[in-house]
Amino acid sequence: MTILNTNISKSDLKTEVLSGITVALALVPEAVAFAIIANVAPLVGLYAAFIVCLITSAFGGRPGMISGATGALAVVMVSLVTSHGVEYLFSAVVLMGVIQILMGLLKLGKFIRLVPESVILGFVNGLAIVIFLAQLSQFKTLNSQNELVWMQGVDLGIMMGLVLVTMAIIYFLPKLTKAIPSSLAAILFTSTIVILLDIPTRAVGDMASIKGGFPSFSVPDVPFNWETLKIIFPYSLILASIGIIESLLTLTLIDEITETRGNGNKECLAQGAANIVTGFFGGMGGCAMIGQSIINVSSGARRRLSGLVAAVFLISFILFGSSLIENVPLAALVGVMFMVCIGTFKWTSLKYLRKMPLSDAITVVLVTSMTVAFDLAIAVVAGVIFSAIVFAWESATRIRARKSITPEGAKLYEMWGPLFFASTGVFMDKFTPNEDPSEVIIDFQESRIADHSGIEAVQKLTKKYALLGKKLHLRHLSPDCRRLLDNASAMIEVNIEEDPHYSVATDKI
Repeated sequence: MTILNTNISKSDLKTEVLSGITVALALVPEAVAFAIIANVAPLVGLYAAFIVCLITSAFGGRPGMISGATGALAVVMVSLVTSHGVEYLFSAVVLMGVIQILMGLLKLGKFIRLVPESVILGFVNGLAIVIFLAQLSQFKTLNSQNELVWMQGVDLGIMMGLVLVTMAIIYFLPKLTKAIPSSLAAILFTSTIVILLDIPTRAVGDMASIKGGFPSFSVPDVPFNWETLKIIFPYSLILASIGIIESLLTLTLIDEITETRGNGNKECLAQGAANIVTGFFGGMGGCAMIGQSIINVSSGARRRLSGLVAAVFLISFILFGSSLIENVPLAALVGVMFMVCIGTFKWTSLKYLRKMPLSDAITVVLVTSMTVAFDLAIAVVAGVIFSAIVFAWESATRIRARKSITPEGAKLYEMWGPLFFASTGVFMDKFTPNEDPSEVIIDFQESRIADHSGIEAVQKLTKKYALLGKKLHLRHLSPDCRRLLDNASAMIEVNIEEDPHYSVATDKI
């Protein structure tokens, strides 16, 4: 497998490298913040960002997508760390990776296709709001009682001013030149102004020191027994599920932006491998990061190189450049993330919300709200379930029957629409056994028996006609439907000669 395409122009090479540097700078405060949320040392978050970004960039299913330590995972991890310690977290991250590899081998990545567009829209909008709200913590400072309080007066004015300057550069610079990613230019400009003018404002170093060594291999120091597995497995399963959902939804969003298509199953395998390695090298694990991914592709990156550069620069910051990076003002990074929020949020959805079908509009609002209130995994699952219920309800009313009499005098029911659990009642109401002649034909050429409830409905209908001494014939059943109806063969005559040869659709990946 080719990790890097050597056929790359100088212009693209510059874009990839500069985009990677920008992403690396944006990864630092995020990784530190998420480590603090998970109640682990900042380097645990930084190591996770480095390893996960490196491996998924090299082997993942979506070039240009950035992965690292995330808040969605951190909020789950904190309970395990608090109750059992960081070593149990490392072991849970390893098991999380194993589960994700199994997901990839079972090709579960294809199920992202079952997520409706309205759910993805709600997820994107909700995540944009979450990213925005996460930045507000940078507008808090410690008071004399060592309590976090909102900034006021001059401090707030300086912070807001620097944020606005950063956002203005990101917005206007591309109109003048695209020689350098506007986000990187904004960070460098704001940092230079703050350092040269000695402006008093919070910097990355005020969160925590990022200085450290290269991550070293270590087997998690936990008992290898059934009790340990019972402790970590529930966390690992939740972390694996959240990580894959967030990664695949981010992959779908980047696909849309770049008008290309990633490989979900390949991404599952890469995410799993990355988390296994991370757990053995003292990292907190991670998954795709929508904010950093948007920064990357918005800067023009489309290849794996940008993610690899981001990972290399991130570890370089830890090893050699901590003193420089710790001087980067948080206002510059907040400004970048605010612009990410603005670019991520689908503003057109507000305009077209009233024009959408009511069920889709409810889904968008539901998923957006639940993403903000809970987490994206719960929101997406709830959105998919709601959409499925709406689809089932609507499909239940779509089954139709065209009635006629054949030249031989038999009653013919030509069915249209799926016969499944929600439509069985409507299906049964289409027939009049007492009024029908002795020969009745049901033609399923434009219909399909989809589940066991459909089978039961056909068998009940068959018994009704049998009790009246009437014969029921089923035509144009697919082979899979005929197999399902074998138990009713004594009562049902299937006209195989008229059946087309088709089977249940399969998804090959």
